[in-house]
Amino acid sequence: MSTHQNLSDDSLKKVCISTSFGDIKIKLYNGTPQHRDNFIKLAKEGYFNGTIFHRVIQNFMIQGGDPDSKNADSTAILGNGGPEYTIPAEIDASKYFHKKGALAAARTGDDVNPLKASSGSQFYIVQGKKFSDEELNFFEQRVGKPYTKEQREVYKTIGGTPHLDGNYTVFGEVYEGLDVVDKIAAVKVDPKFNRPKQDVKMTVKVIE
Repeated sequence: MSTHQNLSDDSLKKVCISTSFGDIKIKLYNGTPQHRDNFIKLAKEGYFNGTIFHRVIQNFMIQGGDPDSKNADSTAILGNGGPEYTIPAEIDASKYFHKKGALAAARTGDDVNPLKASSGSQFYIVQGKKFSDEELNFFEQRVGKPYTKEQREVYKTIGGTPHLDGNYTVFGEVYEGLDVVDKIAAVKVDPKFNRPKQDVKMTVKVIE
């Protein structure tokens, strides 16, 4: 039996991130209700509209959700913006893990945020890469927790970022538009800040 949320479940809320590269459609997990409800609230308010994917690293992830990125100067240092609040961690790595297409919340580091609370608005979508059994064994030893059979198979065949498991809240996954994630991940970026040289703007809507 799959440990992942049943994506055919009609009760799952859906959102669409529209970009010049195409649409990314995402289902949000019911098992992470605070992250789900917050993302829907911000989307309905138009909070994300006009923001950019401000940090893009190929074979890793694409990150957005910083309100300061709207019409930001090309020299602006982004990644610190967001609402005044954080969201308590809803980490359940045995169910919701960092496979390719996973939607997860960005956050500040453990040194100032030991409870791993999430940013109120910043998120990332995993592109990742495929891993061998040897690499997965190494990650298991590092975190001291074995992967499920399903997780291991997914990381070997579909790919992801297994080293992030247990440290960030995964609260949804792409069900259509993984090719768009790949296209955005492949854009040319500034090597210092990983910001795309041409802004990749987004509009986020709730799919009724």
